Parts: sequence; structure tokens; C-alpha cells
Amino acid sequence: MRSLPLPLALTARLSPVAVLACAGWALTSGPVTPPAAGHQTAQKVPAGASSGAPSATAAAPKTYTAAPAPCASVPVATVKALVPGAKTAGKEIPSTDTELRRTCSWNALTGYDYRWLDVSFEITGSDREAREEYEQRTREMSGGGAVPGLGDSGYSVVDLTTEDKQQTREGVVLARAANALVVVTYNGSDFETKKAPATDEINKGAIKAAKAAVAALGAGRG
Repeated sequence: MRSLPLPLALTARLSPVAVLACAGWALTSGPVTPPAAGHQTAQKVPAGASSGAPSATAAAPKTYTAAPAPCASVPVATVKALVPGAKTAGKEIPSTDTELRRTCSWNALTGYDYRWLDVSFEITGSDREAREEYEQRTREMSGGGAVPGLGDSGYSVVDLTTEDKQQTREGVVLARAANALVVVTYNGSDFETKKAPATDEINKGAIKAAKAAVAALGAGRG
């Protein structure tokens, strides 16, 4: 299976501790040679087959042919609720192929309260390819569970990490709709109490953003 190019932000995400310290961060094949004259070879055609019949191996049309604009995929009201103080326009992350993958990030530090939201779209070559990728990733996401009514398949998981006594809780939601994958990452920390937001708050926030993102896939329908 061909792996998709990863956006830069997901491979170099700032930790909340670093964000607190840097609150001002801005975010060949050639042509076929015809046979020589007088030496043409007859083509064998299977019995009952028509020369004009379409190939049985022709690729099925893709439901989604391009990723939608990620920074417009989540309603402004939702962004304000999940990431207070963030610029609602978001910041799109550079991608090597915007037809196949696009990602938008929102993050803000309000007082001592920090939130980060990523929404990413991945367009694969077929429903089967997307399904196989979805199944592989969910096998690697332990401790989560299915999200009913989210695309064709949905899964969410929430993890708690601690670094230098600072807690961070992060939720990841993976959804598949036909040949498209939607990945939402949502995390938060409180730098005053050193505690992280509740699991339910992070999980519900990530799922809410994922539902909006799946609905936005229609903009890239083939």
C-alpha cells in the first residue's frame, strides 16, 4: 500500500511545556514499437469476449478525489469552544501533495490554559485502501473504542502523559468515509494546576470536530 505524505506539524508538534516557554511561537516507459510490415501477429481474443468491452480490472470511480479545505472544515463556533483564544482561521500545514492530504491546526494559550486542535484529511486510491489503512491504525491505537455514526467507521482514544510533573491529555479520533480518512487530534493542559482536562471533555471535543470534518468531505466529492 502506498503511504501518504505526512504533514510537517504532526512530525514536529510542540509539547505544551515548550509552548508555555515560547508563548509567542507562530506557529519510463517508451512508445510501443509496431511490428514490422508483413510480420503482424494476430491478437487472441477469448471466446465470447468483445474487443470493445471495458476491462474487468478498470479502477472503480473514487467517491472523494481531493481533500477539502481543512481550515474551513470546523465551524467557527466549534473552534472557539474547543480552542479559546485561537485565531479561528487556523493555520494550514504545508503538504507535499494537497490533493492527497491537507491539515489545519489551531492552538492557543489563554492564561495558563492551553489547547491544540489538528484536523487532517487523507484521500486514498480506493475504499479498500482506506479500509485497510483504517484497520491497521486502529490496531495500533490501544485502549480506545468505536464511535457510532461517524462516517463508515469511527474510533477514538484518549491518553494521559506527564512530563516534568505537567499533565497533558490528548484525544485522537480516526474516521473513514469511503476512500477518505479523517484524523483529529485534540489536547490540553493547565499550567497553573499542572493537571490535564478531564477525559470526557477531550474525547467529546475531538469527536465533535471529527463529525464536522467528515461532513466537510462533500467538498471533495468526485
